[in-house]
Amino acid sequence: MESTEKFTTSKEVIAFLAETFPKCFSIEGEALPLKIGIFQDLAQRLDDEERVSKTLLRSTLRHYTNSWRYLYSIKEGTHRVDLDGEKGEAIEKEHSDHAQKQLEESKAKAAEKRKAKLAQQPKRSEKRQFNRPKGEKPTNSAQPEAKRGTKPKNNRPNTTPPAKLTEDDMKQGTRVTVKLGKEPMPAAITEIAKDGIHVQLDTGMVVKVKADALRLARSKRS
Repeated sequence: MESTEKFTTSKEVIAFLAETFPKCFSIEGEALPLKIGIFQDLAQRLDDEERVSKTLLRSTLRHYTNSWRYLYSIKEGTHRVDLDGEKGEAIEKEHSDHAQKQLEESKAKAAEKRKAKLAQQPKRSEKRQFNRPKGEKPTNSAQPEAKRGTKPKNNRPNTTPPAKLTEDDMKQGTRVTVKLGKEPMPAAITEIAKDGIHVQLDTGMVVKVKADALRLARSKRS
């Protein structure tokens, strides 16, 4: 009998999606750009699937579309696919440029983490040089370093926070930013519903949020 135990991690859900919709999702090799609104399609097709909650499904899609492998696939002119692998609209240059920027920022953060990790390795190697007989207490020189204070935050320039949306802004096509993770993500309003506002992220993903989670996107000046 097939297990009905609920999935608890994005990794489990991605593996399930790759097995259930192999022409749309994958766990290795080149990824395919997903159709805008793919979450709604998944929610409908998996309505009777007890192992996948909509909350975990939404966070899994966010994890999947933020991966390096997926961001590589967002290229201008490439066609998005639906759950059955059927081609849809082509990716616009704006979406391609945003995905490339996300990819570069993610790689830069990973490089900083690797650099910090390497900087700690000599300290661990030095500690291994103290070969003491079993049971002998360490001398003062071998005592672990005192706990250091937290790293001071970088000084950031004071900037005017983005404006909240007015009634006139609540319409399709309005450019906004929505905070889904640590950083606000650019998007556009696609639908105004009673229980929330549907916005399309520049990566192609569509999510529903409350109005107070949105801010007007800053206009770009040359």
